[in-house]
Amino acid sequence: MEKIETLQQIASRAASPEEVLGEAADLLPGQVVFTTSLGAEDQVITDMIARHGIGIRVVTLDTGRLFAETYELIHRTESRCKIRIEVFFPDTGDVEQLVAAQWINGFYDSIDNRKRCCHVRKVLPLKRALAGAALWVTGIRKEQSENRSDFPAVEWDEQHQLLKLHPLLEWSEQQVWDYIRKHAVPYNPLHDKGFPSIGCAPCTRAL
Repeated sequence: MEKIETLQQIASRAASPEEVLGEAADLLPGQVVFTTSLGAEDQVITDMIARHGIGIRVVTLDTGRLFAETYELIHRTESRCKIRIEVFFPDTGDVEQLVAAQWINGFYDSIDNRKRCCHVRKVLPLKRALAGAALWVTGIRKEQSENRSDFPAVEWDEQHQLLKLHPLLEWSEQQVWDYIRKHAVPYNPLHDKGFPSIGCAPCTRAL
């Protein structure tokens, strides 16, 4: 694919993630979406997009079960970065059917229940968030998992039928936090309490 080869060239020659993001946005104007879960890496990318006026939509998913600290962080990030984060919610009818079938905390009862909850609250809203996009930007880093050692910076996502770009793939955790401190980027205070990643409140634990 011509676009994936061009993006691979951009990722390999660009001096910084900011340059990668900027050139990707220029290559696919109006077709690039960054999905943020408001974690540390995602906050770095949001700041880069806002700081350099890069034409990339920033979206997040509100599952209805997020931490209070996460909602506050959305507000602080929008105020600090002068950027609007688009929020996608699960369909009301889908959630009502889910709760009627497995009660309010039914995801604790079985793996199947947990998968169904994620499907309603995350998978379906994500599909809407990515509709019309040609490139999906994520905050994935190699360091986060052993199976990402050979992960490409640019890949084709078969499930969503679009390209994916991971601008912080080669960054270390130290680089992430150095950037946050240098630029005073807002971050979730739950990180200071031992939460490496922060998703839905019932399913997220501190280490």
